[in-house]
Amino acid sequence: MTTAPSPDSSDVVLVLTEAALTAADVEHLLDLYRDRDGDGVPDPLAFRVLVPADTERNVLVALLAHLGSGDLRQAWDDLRSGPSGAIEAEAKAADALRASLAAITATGVTATGAITGDDPLPALTTAVADGAREVVVVTYPHALADTFHADWASRARERLTVPVLHLYAGTSELG
Repeated sequence: MTTAPSPDSSDVVLVLTEAALTAADVEHLLDLYRDRDGDGVPDPLAFRVLVPADTERNVLVALLAHLGSGDLRQAWDDLRSGPSGAIEAEAKAADALRASLAAITATGVTATGAITGDDPLPALTTAVADGAREVVVVTYPHALADTFHADWASRARERLTVPVLHLYAGTSELG
């Protein structure tokens, strides 16, 4: 069995996610990067996961997004819960980061991560400057933000100098 060399900074892929990555999400990510040069040897790769602590979540926008996707239970839960406080948002982000890193490292791939502020673009910009080769944004569909290109992936494409891919969580669909 041939082992791949360990990744250097040019083999780091940034993953910005709003929720914990599932095993299916990780498989979709890995499918994008397995043996890109076709030589039969897995290419070196490492992920850096960024999870925003979303304290400024707009309840109305979230409600409309869940109603638009037919997720009435989540819409009701969002309406009842209201905006997150800073402590709750940090705890949710920490849980999502921990679960995401566990899901990635369970496949044998190196992963590190961090929690960002409400707006993850400054952290993405810094991470790209530190040598990441591209960005994958993993979110649930957000009808309004996606339609008006105000979503994280669209904003990152405008600002960053690396490719930005948008995957919808739990699916292999591109945003």
